[in-house]
Amino acid sequence: MAMAEGAALVSGGTTTVDAAMATGDRAGATTAFGRQMQLRRDPTTPGRFHVDVDPGWNCPIVPQGGVMAALAAEAMAQALDDPAQGLRTMTTVFVAQVPAGPVTIDATVLRRGRSMSQMSAVVRGEGADQGHVTTAVFGRDRGGFEFTDLTMPDVPGPADCPSFRDPPPAGVDFEPPPDRPEFAFWDRVEGRPAQGHAPWDDYVPTSSECAFWYRLDEPPMRADGTLDPRAVIALSDLMPSSVGERMGPGPRTWFPPSADLTVHLFGEARSEWLLASLRARRATAGYASVETALWDPSDRSLVAHAAQVMFLVFPDGAPTGADRLPVDQR
Repeated sequence: MAMAEGAALVSGGTTTVDAAMATGDRAGATTAFGRQMQLRRDPTTPGRFHVDVDPGWNCPIVPQGGVMAALAAEAMAQALDDPAQGLRTMTTVFVAQVPAGPVTIDATVLRRGRSMSQMSAVVRGEGADQGHVTTAVFGRDRGGFEFTDLTMPDVPGPADCPSFRDPPPAGVDFEPPPDRPEFAFWDRVEGRPAQGHAPWDDYVPTSSECAFWYRLDEPPMRADGTLDPRAVIALSDLMPSSVGERMGPGPRTWFPPSADLTVHLFGEARSEWLLASLRARRATAGYASVETALWDPSDRSLVAHAAQVMFLVFPDGAPTGADRLPVDQR
């Protein structure tokens, strides 16, 4: 979430997000992502910020939810203005679409504490009454237990994995669905599958687990060598592949808009690449519950964990009968 390309993570240890984000330090915001995170304070309304959101972040028809959540985090940090309190957790509910273009963010201090504070932010498009609603908790380092009860998957590194931008392997006859929209977001973010199956693979699914390497084309690295925490938030909102992995191969077209997004931030990343390990816990009634763990390969540390509910949209009609089930359960 943010901070200046900027910003130094709050004091040491397990801290999470960014002091500079809170102080408005934007030094070094020279990448497309860093420039997008720069907000303008409204001179007449306390806690109100303005930003023009570039359609280059569309995914596909409105800006990617993680980027918009990062903007909300930035506004809340600036409104709180307490560099000692880093962002610990945030939840966004996507009440209404927020299109690219002029955007207003209203950030509110719900409670300001000496060691922990609660914030909210409403992100709206120009002239809109509704948009995205975010709540968040910021807090100082408190001291306590230290463990990670999760292990980074052993997968090939990004240099040894194909890119989403590569053509299918020689001999593979595969064309994406003709009605698939363009995703401008993927012109700025590169993905490389490290675990799971490609769309053209013929396989019998047994699990939703899959993993991908993600990197912004212009990595927003800060002066201290760490990745802008706002970028971690943006890269956490890329979870639909786990549903496709569990369902298995098939021709049906579906889209997974997000109902919400919760991100827990644990620490700094020092790699341009992050490994996202995905899992879908349950799909039913037209919704799917999914989660991701984001890992820094430089020290195999868990940087963030995110979860969300997606609602599933089927342009050709929802599946019925056995088609509702994964291939191995039909």
